[in-house]
Amino acid sequence: MIARSAFPKLADKAKLRLDKKTNQQVLLYPEKGLVLNRTGAAIVLLCTGEHSVEQIIERLQKEHGEAPPGVIENEVLTFLDTLVGRGLIRVDP
Repeated sequence: MIARSAFPKLADKAKLRLDKKTNQQVLLYPEKGLVLNRTGAAIVLLCTGEHSVEQIIERLQKEHGEAPPGVIENEVLTFLDTLVGRGLIRVDP
């Protein structure tokens, strides 16, 4: 599991782009792409290496105050773990 103190950043092989036809964020990587929903895009947009996982969780909790904090935390951690596993996000301690 990704540490809450880690600073996630897009891997060199991954690029975040806005699809002009669908107006959705797409995470591109060699020969593939992953269309992101609004929440996924919000998470990846914060993966600049400047925000810790904890800060990303806190920001999304503020933006989505209607959702239970534990749900947001779990979704962020799970999503980031998946992207790290695919080599699309790297983490710096």
